[in-house]
Amino acid sequence: MRMLINVPETVVADALRGMAAAYPRDLTVDVEHRVIMRRDAPVAGQVALVSGGGSGHEPLHGGFVGPGMLSAACPGEVFTSPVPDQMARAAAAVDGGSGVLFIVKNYTGDVLNFDMAAELAEDEGIQVAKVLVNDDVAVTDSLYTAGRRGTGATLFVEKIAGAAAAEGQPLERVESIGRQVNENSRSFGVALSAVTTPAKGSPTFDLPAGELELGIGIHGEPGRERRAMMTSGEIADFAVNAILDDMTPRNPVLVLVNGMGSTPLLELYGFNAEVQRVLEERGVAVARTLVGNYVTSLDMAGASVTLCQVDEELLRLWDAPVKTPALRWGM
Repeated sequence: MRMLINVPETVVADALRGMAAAYPRDLTVDVEHRVIMRRDAPVAGQVALVSGGGSGHEPLHGGFVGPGMLSAACPGEVFTSPVPDQMARAAAAVDGGSGVLFIVKNYTGDVLNFDMAAELAEDEGIQVAKVLVNDDVAVTDSLYTAGRRGTGATLFVEKIAGAAAAEGQPLERVESIGRQVNENSRSFGVALSAVTTPAKGSPTFDLPAGELELGIGIHGEPGRERRAMMTSGEIADFAVNAILDDMTPRNPVLVLVNGMGSTPLLELYGFNAEVQRVLEERGVAVARTLVGNYVTSLDMAGASVTLCQVDEELLRLWDAPVKTPALRWGM
């Protein structure tokens, strides 16, 4: 096992300590209770956004904590949901009196634990709403879900709903915007290699040399099919057409070309060129494009594509200022 770690048992705690040291003016990191908060929380008059999930998908979610995006994030163990007490603690710490929106990827453990956390928070008098992200078109059910998986659209929901919260919009409206973003988003992912978790120390599934998996999830769950290696253009054709077979954008789209962890930017930018080609051929207008590693799966090679159709209001919120470790503009 070649990993830049001490021992598997302390990977998450070590990462949190390092994050705290890297962003002392921006974040408050509670290593013991595993909660990452924006330094100025709670912010009076603003809905607080709380998300979280298993570690191993960095910068999701801790890297998206800050003004214009999340108020707090709760990291679980690698590929394991955080526990309800974490989320309830985070909600209490960042609630500024305007309520808390939980943003939850559709994985069974996350859904159950966030539901329990909402009950705990409401018992403490905190108003809670929830947005469930389920944007992956590759499969209907998987090893981790009932229904579609939550993947790249999580970034769009957190950014756009976060901008609405920063404007002081009420909880019901912020929730509605988050749901609209999710409903307007679709994703498809491709794996060129398997993922290796610190605890296992070896690939979690077998992907022979010269083959790729079409439609994987962010934990390395199986996709639609396995094929011989394809060119970047062929992969873009398959991924984008799978998305557009499921949605017909009436408005321009936001495009996220996301690396799964170990694919270099040189390849991602080349892949983006092919994605843009397919969209142009299909007559889909592009409003904005983001390329990079944002919703990863540890050391997996590969990429995912997420499209979100936006109207003028959603595009304005996307362009609004944001300042987080992983995403920042306009500040």
